[in-house]
Amino acid sequence: MADITLPQLGETVTEGTITRWFKKVGDAVAADEPLFEVSTDKVDTEVPSPVAGTLTEIRVKEGDTVPVGTVIAVVGA
Repeated sequence: MADITLPQLGETVTEGTITRWFKKVGDAVAADEPLFEVSTDKVDTEVPSPVAGTLTEIRVKEGDTVPVGTVIAVVGA
């Protein structure tokens, strides 16, 4: 299992809003495949999965704002 966290997207960015999930629970995910889109006060960007596997859990809903480093999803083998 791999915890997927909201990455640091800039030196001064402290939080981000999940604007879109590209996968749903149960979907296969390839490493480096876009997993979600995040909006910050500086940029909107797609964030790729760091690992391959199956998306087993989404912990943050679209529209929710969370601090950098928050576990937002889990990808299992």
